[in-house]
Amino acid sequence: MKKENINNKDLRIGLISLLGALVILFIIGLFVFRPEPITIQGEADATEVRVSGKVPGRIKLFLTEEGAKIKAGDTVVVIDSPELNAKLEQATAAEDAALAQDRKAKKGARKEQIAGAYEMWQKAIVGVDIAKKSYDRVQRLFDKGVVTAQKHDEAEAQYKAAVAQSNAAKTQYDMAINGTESEDKAAALAMVNRAKGAVQEVRAYLHETCLVSPIDGEITEIYPKRGELVGTGAPIMSIVDLNDIWFTFNIREDLLSTIKMGSTFNVKVPALGDKTVQVKVTYIKALASYATWKATKTTGQFDIKTFEVRARPTSKVEGLRPGMSALLEETLK
Repeated sequence: MKKENINNKDLRIGLISLLGALVILFIIGLFVFRPEPITIQGEADATEVRVSGKVPGRIKLFLTEEGAKIKAGDTVVVIDSPELNAKLEQATAAEDAALAQDRKAKKGARKEQIAGAYEMWQKAIVGVDIAKKSYDRVQRLFDKGVVTAQKHDEAEAQYKAAVAQSNAAKTQYDMAINGTESEDKAAALAMVNRAKGAVQEVRAYLHETCLVSPIDGEITEIYPKRGELVGTGAPIMSIVDLNDIWFTFNIREDLLSTIKMGSTFNVKVPALGDKTVQVKVTYIKALASYATWKATKTTGQFDIKTFEVRARPTSKVEGLRPGMSALLEETLK
């Protein structure tokens, strides 16, 4: 009986030991074969614009500095362009000349010119009357055979010339009364419009010498120094919109199984004390071929493309700035 109890006790000890060993092996298996977490690092980015002008010139004045907060429409820099000021004077002078010509065309001839044309017409009328009387006398004498045919022809020619001269004088007088032709008036008006357009163009360029911020944001960098020359379209400063910020991750396609458009997940931001931020996927796009992981033929694997994933915070994150890292943990099965 005593021997049987000893055997039962040994059996229980063996079973307990076996069970303990199985538990230990199970726990070890959990640690060995569980999915390995992969940390994917991303970076915060934001909308950034560069302020540049259409007009080349010299930096006259900065009205802001790096790190300053500004509003859309605030003047940030003034460019000095003496050439534009000279062109404005030229365009203004051309406009004044065109306006003077237009006034002259609309007003017509001066009173003195009208009076002179009238006197010439009246003089021509008197000349016609005298030439008519002389022609009539010669005609009567010619009919009586007193004067030769040559004298008769000369008197007739003088009379016709006087009539033509009178008609020409009348035409000049009518022109003075009626003023400039409609075509000339239209041409003068067109010259005025052209001159005004030139002035407006120069003033528009002058307006570009005072550059304003297109967005609300923060000045991140100013490139030239005061007094330096800048060319057309050259960037002068950069402005970042901290209200339009997102995270960018470059993720292999074999890790995209749980990342879809509109899906949300949490990331940690080390610069904010490992603060957890919830983000929402708003953009997924395959990167160029240079970012593709190439598989070798011997492994039997396939080429794995890399995708750019952008995710925006679901709520405003105080202190978040472009360039800060974001850590995403993805578990591989």
